Parts: sequence; structure tokens; C-alpha cells
Amino acid sequence: MKKPHGTRRAFGSAIGAAVLLGLAPLAMAQDFPARGKPIRIVVGFTPGGGTDAQARIVAQKLGEVLGTSVIVDNKPGASTMLAANEVSRAQPDGYTLLYAPSSTMAQNPHTFAQVPYDPFKDFTAISMGGRGPLVLSLSTSVPVNNVKELVAYVKSHPGKVSYASFGAGTSSHIYGEAFVKKTGIDAVHIPYKGGSDAAKDLIGGRVQYMFDSASSAIITASTGKVKILAVASNARIAALPDVPTFAEQGYAGLDLPSWLGFYGPARMPAPVVEKLNAALAKVLAMPQVQEFYRSGGYEAGATTPAEFASITRSTYDSWGAMVQQVGLVKQ
Repeated sequence: MKKPHGTRRAFGSAIGAAVLLGLAPLAMAQDFPARGKPIRIVVGFTPGGGTDAQARIVAQKLGEVLGTSVIVDNKPGASTMLAANEVSRAQPDGYTLLYAPSSTMAQNPHTFAQVPYDPFKDFTAISMGGRGPLVLSLSTSVPVNNVKELVAYVKSHPGKVSYASFGAGTSSHIYGEAFVKKTGIDAVHIPYKGGSDAAKDLIGGRVQYMFDSASSAIITASTGKVKILAVASNARIAALPDVPTFAEQGYAGLDLPSWLGFYGPARMPAPVVEKLNAALAKVLAMPQVQEFYRSGGYEAGATTPAEFASITRSTYDSWGAMVQQVGLVKQ
């Protein structure tokens, strides 16, 4: 029995629509980025900080590679959650990206009761940007020169030595508590509203030590009022070649991953993700960009989207285990 012509036409139209839908992402990638349409990189910190500075040099070079303007949009607040939430709600067309530290995806969900995004369902991993560990910074008012001596000093002054953090539940707080647990010392936690305020009081000697980002610690150490005792990493870093790791000083386990990377909203077309990933790989391999990251205590380097998604998951699991170990309650 012959099928009606209308049925054949409808079937043919359905096939044609399916083909067009299948080609749509490819066409989008070929046209991406559209001339005159800027790409926006959202950063959850104020202008002038280390993360903002990295985003800006990448934005400049990325614009050159892609042939379009790339701007940095600062959305500070709520431990980078405001910026992440904005990107998670953006159109998944490749024109709105997030440059975020590992804490945004891997730590905040474990330490805050109200997180307005899901780190896995609401984002597309594009590429890592750079790796950079926290370091242990010490006020020069404390007469010690290594981690072992610091532990002995704090034990001889129980409850009288204080350590600063970027705020309750932040990476510097978690590391501080892990250090207390591992060494059995009695130190007082002083939370601040950000790393810069904590660093100021460390320089002034009002707190005795803190776990700080390598980029910030390098700046505070240049004042002569602060010295860096250890790197919380599995290896020394190029920016601080003479500073040993915790493991080298007999305190293994304080080396959780710390990095920054690029994400987009969920459901981005794979060809657009691949184009952005390839462009970022070119940018992050540029000698000028490599040196810029290195001067701030980081190592620039891209990954594939799949690798970065896997790194995000494994870092999330590692931080979760650490938070549970130190017994932090969600804020």
C-alpha cells in the first residue's frame, strides 16, 4: 500500500530538520566568535588581584587569537559564588565564561550551606588555566625558620599564637585547621573578610601566621616583615625554589590541589568548547603568559575539557575528605 504524499513530505521534512539541527552546533562553531560580539570572562574578585591580573593577560591574548574583543567582568562577593552563579545562568553560547579558583567548584559546596549552583550540572569545563599552591607565611616577629620550629614554638605558647585566614570556611581556614590537627598545636583562628586584610595584619604582626596564596605571599614577603616557610604542594614551585614543601619537612598530607580554570554554562556546543579550548591552549603556552603566571607563583598550562572535568571532580572529592577530617561545619 502506497503512503500518502503528505506523509512522505512530512517524513522528509523531519529528516531535513534533524540534519539541520545536527549541523547547527558545527555552524555555530564556524561562526564563533561573531564579528563585533565580545567574549566576557567573569571573575569573582575585585580588580587588581592576582586572579584578575591573570584573567586580563589571558583575555588580551585570547582576543588576538580569536580575532575579537575579550573583556574581564569583575563580580566579587560571596567567596566567588556571585560570579559563578551569574555564569551558570548565562546563555551557553561561548560568550560568557568564568575564570575561577578550585575553591569555587571543589570547596564551596562542602563549606557553605547555601550554594546557588551545582559544580557539575551547571557548568561546562573548558580548560585549566594554572596551578598554584597555598604557602605557609609567618610573621618575622616569630623567632623560627622552619615548620618543625614553628610547631615547637606554638606548643610552648598554647593558645597564644593566632593564625589568619581569608574567612571562615575558605581554603586558608581549612588548611589552618588541618595543620592544627596534624601537628596537635593549640592555635587561635582569626578569620578576615579577605586575603588582603589578613595579609596586612600578618605584616603588622597582629597575627603570627597564615596559609596564603603564593602570589600574595610573595608580595608580603617582599616587605621583609613576612617569611615563607613551606609550600602546600607535592613539589617546590619555580617562583619559590628555595622554599621546601611540607612533606620535605616531615608533614605529608598538606598538599591538596589548588588551581584556576575556565568554565562556561552547562550545555555548551562541543565544537564551541573545542574552539575555546584550542585558543586557550595557544594563549597559555605563550612565553609572556607563562612568565606572568610564574612570577605570581603559578604554572600556566591548559588541559582538555575532559581532563579538566575529571580534575574538578577529583579535587572536589579531596576537599570533601579534608573538610570532613577537620570537622568544619557548613557556614
